[in-house]
Amino acid sequence: MSSKQQLIDQVIQAWHALQQKTPLIQCMTNSVANNYVANILLAAGASPAMIDNPYEAEEFTKISAALSINVGTPTTEQTQAMLISAQTAQQHQIPWVLDPVGYGPILKWRSETVDQLLQYHPTIIRGNASEISALAGNHVQSKGVDSTLNSQDVYEQARRLLQHTDCVAISGVSDYIISKQFDMVIQVNGGCHLQPKITATGCALGALTAAYSAVASPAIAALASHLHFAIAGKLAYDQAQTVGSFNIMFLDYLHMLDDNLIHQYYSIDCL
Repeated sequence: MSSKQQLIDQVIQAWHALQQKTPLIQCMTNSVANNYVANILLAAGASPAMIDNPYEAEEFTKISAALSINVGTPTTEQTQAMLISAQTAQQHQIPWVLDPVGYGPILKWRSETVDQLLQYHPTIIRGNASEISALAGNHVQSKGVDSTLNSQDVYEQARRLLQHTDCVAISGVSDYIISKQFDMVIQVNGGCHLQPKITATGCALGALTAAYSAVASPAIAALASHLHFAIAGKLAYDQAQTVGSFNIMFLDYLHMLDDNLIHQYYSIDCL
């Protein structure tokens, strides 16, 4: 079992690698999120490309360092591209992240697409508590695509998903990371209550997780991305307490994060 300090040292190594390599991340995300996700990745040190049609998917996935798939507002062509890219990523050992937005019995078509995507073994599955619980086979009463569950109540259920993936990350007031790499649950504390008030923060977190997966193991990638968000959220709120100003400061601190800020402000627990 790794100590907290060993984990943070690995996170810092991942952050440095992200800055040095500027990995190309193919993003298949929802129509609400495209611009925001791209800006988040650029601020954090990655290079986004929003390639999500079936005629370009396979060839572009092959040259990407990682793939992020978010099923927030799926179209027929986009879901075709997602399946092509997920299969290509698996065939070429390219890490990829699945964000099963809205998974559950209400949105059956997208949920069936997610079930198909699981056969291509996503490197990391990232979602809110309701999505992860439903994906793990539980009956969940959701509120659209928003979570109605506490992430703390779900992480034991999420262990079932490790048959499909190397790592599961559950976002919420605190985030929880379960993986094949570590025999513990990692709890990430911090962030800010204003983050859910901004469109596409969860979508962007999934994409940043993909970016880190290009330079680190799945568990460290998930930990690094969630810490990156948590620290930036905390520091942004120290400077700005209203949603619009906070959003700007959040982007700034995602860009300004460095190893000193990680050392100073990280807050994790190993359960």
